[in-house]
Amino acid sequence: MFCVWLTGIPGSGKSTIAKELADELKKKNINFQILRLDEIRKIVTPNPDYSEKERDIVYRALAMMAKFLYDNGINVIIDATANKKDYRNLARNLMKNFSEIYVMCPADVAGGRESSRVQNLVQKDLYKKAKEGKIQLPGINAVYEVPENPELIIDSEKFSPKDAATMIIKVLNM
Repeated sequence: MFCVWLTGIPGSGKSTIAKELADELKKKNINFQILRLDEIRKIVTPNPDYSEKERDIVYRALAMMAKFLYDNGINVIIDATANKKDYRNLARNLMKNFSEIYVMCPADVAGGRESSRVQNLVQKDLYKKAKEGKIQLPGINAVYEVPENPELIIDSEKFSPKDAATMIIKVLNM
């Protein structure tokens, strides 16, 4: 059993890497569930304001969902920014085999990626809205606490999503 948390600023490549990791795990017939905060947020906070209070609620709920799956024999991939280390540490403390994967990416590159994505799960133009002061966005006008001791750091400018998935599988000893 494992739980992997892909963390990084919005647009860093977490979701794309999660998709590649899922493809590789499927090839190995490994059962898993991806928890995407963007999907969960639509239910938990259907009109997100991206405030610290809201983040505290959704990240605590996310960690608990992961624990429930993990405790029931389902491997978990968490795809979520988790701008504070306390959010990630909560999950680490809830599950024995936990790996924090930091997807590193400069804000200007992540902002460019984010602005070109299709608006389906999250609001589009988050970086623009943050720069205009309309929302609080980790890495722009809200804190993003870089992981201190992640199991893996992936520079998403240097490594392809497929290479990143391979690196994660090695960390998981699979």
